[in-house]
Amino acid sequence: MSAQPVTGDLRVWHAPQVPGKPFHVRVASIGDAKLVLSALADYDLFQLANNIKPDYCNAAGLEVFDDGEWCEWTSDDGYSIDEVDAEGVHA
Repeated sequence: MSAQPVTGDLRVWHAPQVPGKPFHVRVASIGDAKLVLSALADYDLFQLANNIKPDYCNAAGLEVFDDGEWCEWTSDDGYSIDEVDAEGVHA
């Protein structure tokens, strides 16, 4: 991935504590995005279960770079990252 985003680049965003500032992780594919999102969710649940974080309100998603800005990603059929498989196909 290039340092400067180009049209079609993907990145996961994750706010570990809403309304805190999210961080971003560039990913190469929908499958990679799903893996990163799953790992972040598992990590937050681990922290909660082990009293590392007493409570939290997190949020996460996938963005695509389009027309010079980062936008929330949806499939060609309008489905979110949570509604598609690793290839971006509605399950």
